[in-house]
Amino acid sequence: MTVTVETTGGRLGVGQGSMYLSDLWAWPDPALSHEQRDVVLRRLCETAARELPRLAGNDRLHPLEFGLQLHQWACHDLDIAEDPPSLARAMCISPFDAAVHDAVGAAVELSAFSFYDEPTPLPLLDRYFPQGGASSIARLMQKPRRELPAWWVVGKYDDLADSLEPAIKKHGYRSLKLKITGSDPVADVARTIEVFQFATRLLDAPPTITVDSNEANPDLSSVVEYLDRLEANDAAAFAALAYLEQPTGRDIVVDRFDWRSVTARKPVLLDEGLTDLEILPEAQAQGWSGVALKTCKGHSMLLAAAAWAHDHGMLLSLQDLTNPGVALIHAAAVGAYLPTINGAELNSPQFTPDANDEFLPRLAELFIPRHGVHRLPAAWPAGLASCL
Repeated sequence: MTVTVETTGGRLGVGQGSMYLSDLWAWPDPALSHEQRDVVLRRLCETAARELPRLAGNDRLHPLEFGLQLHQWACHDLDIAEDPPSLARAMCISPFDAAVHDAVGAAVELSAFSFYDEPTPLPLLDRYFPQGGASSIARLMQKPRRELPAWWVVGKYDDLADSLEPAIKKHGYRSLKLKITGSDPVADVARTIEVFQFATRLLDAPPTITVDSNEANPDLSSVVEYLDRLEANDAAAFAALAYLEQPTGRDIVVDRFDWRSVTARKPVLLDEGLTDLEILPEAQAQGWSGVALKTCKGHSMLLAAAAWAHDHGMLLSLQDLTNPGVALIHAAAVGAYLPTINGAELNSPQFTPDANDEFLPRLAELFIPRHGVHRLPAAWPAGLASCL
């Protein structure tokens, strides 16, 4: 999708944004079929497209301030009979937020990540930051990395010889995200060790691994048992474990645990539970190590949450929702500018490679990992200049 903006100086800019509508992840409601949920989310996107000019109004807004207003409208103010959760609502408006930032960057011929170099009032953000939100985001930014680790997702039941071995031999993957059951620590430990040892035999150094149970762990004790068993059975595999993505239920107010006994050993990052900035103090109080950012929650929400977490000494990672094409470029730019501990998970080359054909071969080094890394171009092609 594309968005056209006009800046205060009268410049016009056209920006792009895209996102898969993954109701299976953002709205896993068994009371409604996939088809029913998909219809609702598509309708929400169409409503956002119609309402975007009205939501912008006649005010001259910073793009992040507009993005936070858009988040508030979609996630809290918009009345939808089927009432999709905030995660699904944020996913639907995320390409609009990205496209607005891209368009403003194109109009003023600046990176969208440089909008915070000067003090800028951002009322919706500033109430979370005593020193001002723009300054916190500016402190968050780093000189952009030109290489990002390439991550391969290992499914719970993948045949490693058929899937992981060709990926390592062809592309050099050395960063592995493991999907585990969460409900069976014995099986999960055995699988983690199997994957770790299999990859180690193919590489010249042990791989980095993370684990994701997709919130299937029933409680904190199951996570502790997994770590205890892993450390006891394979110290090298335990050492290679970089962090765990949200192990327990996404509503951390309902599924409340004190994570300090875990985070003293390995980081645990809040993912699906991060839907609004208001949840961040609660996450910190519960001892979560940091946040797993996703562009599908909105560029403005992402930067605001990242800045708050960074200011409060929390870790950042950037996870994927299988972003192809323009969405992959966006995520790569976020991973380049933000101090994420994993670079950026960019998994559309694994799951939907054909969706990236439009950008090949000109961005082949970004879209097709070599020697285990994605390489960002020194300059983006015309039309995407505001991304980096």
